[in-house]
Amino acid sequence: MKFSRVLLVFLLFLLSWIMYLDRAAISTAKSLVSADLGISDAAMGIVFGAFALGYAVAQIPSGWFADKVGPRIALTTVVIGWSVFTALTGAAGGLVSLVVIRFLFGIAEAGAFPSSARAFYSWLPADQHGRANGIIFSGSRLGAALSFPILALLMDAFDWRFAFLILGVPGVLWAVIWLLWFRDEPAQPIVHEAATQDDLRLSDVFRSRLMLLAMAQYFASNFTFFICLSWMHPYLMTQYHLTREQASWYSMVVLLTGGTAQWVAGFLVDRLYRSPFRAYSRQVPAMGGFMLSAVGLAALAMSTSVQAGVASFAVAAFGAEMTISPSWAFCIDIGKRKSGAVSGSMNMIGNFGSFISASIFPLMARLTGDASAYFATAAILNVLAAAAWMRMRTGGQPELQLAAKTKIGAV
Repeated sequence: MKFSRVLLVFLLFLLSWIMYLDRAAISTAKSLVSADLGISDAAMGIVFGAFALGYAVAQIPSGWFADKVGPRIALTTVVIGWSVFTALTGAAGGLVSLVVIRFLFGIAEAGAFPSSARAFYSWLPADQHGRANGIIFSGSRLGAALSFPILALLMDAFDWRFAFLILGVPGVLWAVIWLLWFRDEPAQPIVHEAATQDDLRLSDVFRSRLMLLAMAQYFASNFTFFICLSWMHPYLMTQYHLTREQASWYSMVVLLTGGTAQWVAGFLVDRLYRSPFRAYSRQVPAMGGFMLSAVGLAALAMSTSVQAGVASFAVAAFGAEMTISPSWAFCIDIGKRKSGAVSGSMNMIGNFGSFISASIFPLMARLTGDASAYFATAAILNVLAAAAWMRMRTGGQPELQLAAKTKIGAV
């Protein structure tokens, strides 16, 4: 891989790290925020869900924005935006203001990965899309994992409000570097096998069988993983009677384990793409990941010790994370120059899964007495998502040609 491409992937890896550091911080601060502002667990579910809702509804507009103005301006704009709202989280005066800030924070963050997908299409050949997506998404999990001990230390040294102010700084610095270095097209343009029609419409995306399946499976993936960013930390504290610091370290283990899956799946996707099994290069890693996640979730529902619970969480997270790289590579396959809009469409539906996950976890736990019903529901969704992938295949040459010759809605 050329140095310029390595630098691109590294910068987007770093961005993903910052993005999830900012995103997951609210989970670590949950007990202090709720105590300071007088917010119940049910209301904190609304706070978590507000981010997911804002993030979901802005996916398609932000993807179209990245395709229109290019990832250079798009990423500069959204990163500065979410950094501001990260800092403003520490200024919240109550439930309403906190919900509004986290909703706007979600809207700002929505453009990150669709813009990254569009940058990858212009800068990387197809046989490097798997590892590139795996690497940047592993950065997101590293950021989320380290947010737990980092925030615990910051809140012990200062308070939760000042901690969020500090977290707003790295994103602004990254945006300045990105604006100065990146260009929408590399010095030596990539020669692609085919190009998407320039008049791709939103209705074309939602008429595509492949895209509808992609959206459905990504709903299940986000439904599963978002629990690790929202309720896992407080769940471990209450279920196993841990301190905030103990739960932070256990949560970090789970997220780091999930991050390793990004590398495993990413390199597996590219390896299969360069083999005689190219047509299955996105399909096989995703199906295996969903089935592994289902097993971890089923075990989690029966875990009675903190060690068993954390191990089950780690298995479920590892499996869910294996589905991310093939999902985004799939969108670049069929979106091409419209990869921002296509991947944003998938991510929109996926993050409705995040919104529902964050909102119903405390409700199901209160109605049933524990979290087993939630874990069982997530396990079933993972099995259905694996079944969806049986009908999804774009890694082979015939599928790429078909996508090029017709509107995506006819694929």
